[in-house]
Amino acid sequence: MRSLDEVQATLQIAKLKEEDLQKTIHCLTFGENVSSADYCLMELDDTLCKHIEAGQSLVIRGDKDEHAVLCSGDKTYDLKIADTSNLLLIVPGCRTPDQLGDSQDGSEVVHTQIWGFCNSYWELRKGRPKLKKLTKLLMENPYEGPALGGQTEVTENRVKYKMQDLLERIQASEEEIKTHLETIHACQIDGYWRVLDFDYEMKLLAHVTQLVDSESWSVNKVPLQTSLEELSPLEPKEMIEHCLNCYGKRYTENDEVFYSLDEDKVCRALALMLLQNAVKFNLREFQEVWQQSVPEGMSTRMDQLKSVALVDRMSRPETICLLRVEDLPEGTVERFNQLFTLREKWTEEDITPYIQDLCAEKQTTGALLTKYARSSMQNGIKVFNSRRPVAT
Repeated sequence: MRSLDEVQATLQIAKLKEEDLQKTIHCLTFGENVSSADYCLMELDDTLCKHIEAGQSLVIRGDKDEHAVLCSGDKTYDLKIADTSNLLLIVPGCRTPDQLGDSQDGSEVVHTQIWGFCNSYWELRKGRPKLKKLTKLLMENPYEGPALGGQTEVTENRVKYKMQDLLERIQASEEEIKTHLETIHACQIDGYWRVLDFDYEMKLLAHVTQLVDSESWSVNKVPLQTSLEELSPLEPKEMIEHCLNCYGKRYTENDEVFYSLDEDKVCRALALMLLQNAVKFNLREFQEVWQQSVPEGMSTRMDQLKSVALVDRMSRPETICLLRVEDLPEGTVERFNQLFTLREKWTEEDITPYIQDLCAEKQTTGALLTKYARSSMQNGIKVFNSRRPVAT
C-alpha cells in the first residue's frame, strides 16, 4: 500500500504538480483472480439508463444461429462490440471527483481494488425488430376454423405458441411483437396465439360484407350484436368479432357497439384474394373485377395495393401481380438483390413501398437507393438498377 509520501515522490519524478491534480489520490491494486472475461460492459443512452433505474429490465434475445439483440419493453437494439485503446477498469465503490468534493484541506490517499478490466464494450444501436420469424412460426399451424360437426379444432401434435414462447423465440420487444400480431390479424384461441388461414379469414370477411349488403347497412355503421346473432349459425361469435376488429373501427353510440369498416383494409384484402391464384392479371380486367367484389359504397384505388401488388406498365396490355413486402428478405442487401432479380430497373415510385421498412431512424428511402442502387434515365423517367451483379 503506497503512502502519501511515496505518491508525492512519484509525482516529482513524473514532473507533475500536486496542485494541478485532484486532492483525493486513488491507489489501484488488482484483486485476486482478476480476469478480463469476468465482466462485459455495455454503453446505455439516457433513455435506457432511466429504464434500468426505474426497475425495468433489458433482455438479450437470439437463437444460436442469430446475432444477439437487446430488447426493452418497446424497442429493439442491435449489439455490436466496440474496441477501445484505453483499458477500462472496473472499480466498485469508486467515486468521481464531483462526488468527493473539495472538503479536505490536503491530499488524501484512497486504496481501491480493481475487480475486473475490459478493452471492449457492447455498443447499442436502434435496430429493426426481426418479425419475419414470428409470421413463419404462426403459419406452421394456421387456424382454419372450428372442426366440422363441433366447436373445437383438431390439431393433434401441431405446435402452438403462447406469448412467453414467442418472447423466447422472436428478436423483438414485447410491444413490437404485440403490434405485429395485430398487423397480421393474429388472435388468441384457447390461450395460444394463432394466425388465421387466409381462405378462412376471407370466408369470415365475406360473411360480414354479404350481411352488410343484404341488410342495406352503411359500411360505417355495422351493429355488432345483430351481426353476431345473424352469423353465429355460420361461425363462432369470437371469430366474427375478431374479423370486425381486423377490418373495422369499433365505436359506441347510445350504448350500442358499432363498427365502421375500413375501406382500404377491405379493398386490399379482396384484391389479395383475387391475385393469390394468378401469376399475372390483366390490369384493366383486374380493376373491373376488383371493384365489383367490394361492398357497395366502397371504392377501389391502386394506392391501396402499395407493398402487396406490383404493376408492370411496360407490358402490353399492362399487368398486375402479387408481390408482398412480407415475403421478401429482412436483410437490406438480400432485399435489394431479390428486387433486382425480379425486375432489372425500378422507378422510385414502384420500389419505395418495398424498401420503406428497411430505413433506420432518420434514414430515407433516397439514402438507401443512393447506397444500394444506381440511377439512370429511361424514356425521360428516372430508374434504378443494382450497383453490383445480381446473384441469381
